[in-house]
Amino acid sequence: MKTYIIRRLLLMPLTLIGVTFLVFCVTRFVPGGPVDQMMQEQTMGALSGEKATAQGDSNISEEDLERLEEQFNLQERTGIAYLQWLGILPKKTLISKAELPSGGNETVLTLSDSGRFVRLAKPEEGTTPRLLEYQNGDVSEPAREGWMFALETPRDRAERWAKRLDKTDETAIADKAAGYRWRAVAWKEDYDGILQGSFGNSFKYNEPVWDMIAERIPVSLYFGILSAIITYAVSLPLGIMKAIRHKTWFDNITSVLIFLGYAVPGFALGAVLVVYFGARLEWFPLCGLTSSGFEHMGFWAQVRDLAHHTVLPLVCYVISTFAVTTMMMKNNLMENLSSDYIRTAMAKGVTFRQAVYGHAFRNSFIPLATTLGTLVSTIIAGSMLIERVFDIQGFGMLSYQALMDKDYSLIMASLLLTSFFMMLGNLLADIVVACVDPRVKFD
Repeated sequence: MKTYIIRRLLLMPLTLIGVTFLVFCVTRFVPGGPVDQMMQEQTMGALSGEKATAQGDSNISEEDLERLEEQFNLQERTGIAYLQWLGILPKKTLISKAELPSGGNETVLTLSDSGRFVRLAKPEEGTTPRLLEYQNGDVSEPAREGWMFALETPRDRAERWAKRLDKTDETAIADKAAGYRWRAVAWKEDYDGILQGSFGNSFKYNEPVWDMIAERIPVSLYFGILSAIITYAVSLPLGIMKAIRHKTWFDNITSVLIFLGYAVPGFALGAVLVVYFGARLEWFPLCGLTSSGFEHMGFWAQVRDLAHHTVLPLVCYVISTFAVTTMMMKNNLMENLSSDYIRTAMAKGVTFRQAVYGHAFRNSFIPLATTLGTLVSTIIAGSMLIERVFDIQGFGMLSYQALMDKDYSLIMASLLLTSFFMMLGNLLADIVVACVDPRVKFD
């Protein structure tokens, strides 16, 4: 068992690398990324006579677009950018830029980490500038602090502009280069990726992605754990009762109710519950997880308010898994009750109750244990559509917003965590199956 678990754990990073690399490539090549969104908003603002932007500024400059490209490493090749996102390769941080004056060969560049300046001169050959002066007097100090310097030619800047707009016309690139000047660039390189515990910042909200996820996961955990407890606490006994009382009025009525619940998707049921029990009857709140002023309520008032907001979404969480778990329990138990080993046990004097709970139940639970992987991912990630219907700010809702906004950092982080917990759940399911079924060995 130990060898099997270690082998599975070692395979997890390879699987995660494969999954995340495919999605990383898709997010980079599908149109509609951060730069495209800012350019589109600028175009729409110009058409409507307004100067609206994603950041609320009066205009979107080319420097803003370049800053976005550098934040998401869009100027790098896909393989290099992916390794930088993982934290295997260093990436440029604290980038500072300054143009050389027209006809001049020197410029003053302000370093972004401290506000100190450095005077640079264009060499006769090459693109590595000469350090003439540093604010503290020692021109070699910036290099000792990790700063690196380079010069961008007008042609370099024009090619970057052409790549952003997918232009290949050499005449247009040459015309654009004629309007640029030489530019000095200073930067530091540092490892800042997943291996260093950094998921980057959200493009839409400009907040650390990990902080946003840590804030949302407890909400999805709350609903996931509650729905799992209720599902197994009710479905297992109900499935046993249906198997024992097969073809009775109890079995027929519960089967009709179960299949009705299974036929209705959770998010569709949520819309119906919101309309009738929330809007028309006003028995339950329409959205959210707590009421306004929740933090000023007493403890028991907070419990009542949270429970009041929990009822409708929890019903939607439970409804589909409840039906599947109940029918799996019933069918598996009926199959085992008709097996030869049960008849042999009863022929040797074992009571029917002992045969059900002591022999058949354990074997009937084995197929249910194999679904634990999906259950774990649902507990952690929540339900995207249900949280959307009830406007619950959980991890599922965050993943939905990331997809709608094409927020690269949020998409990659949510996918990484969901995939990891799915694989962890599958490993846990294998372990549970091995514990429940004595025939399964991983030696």
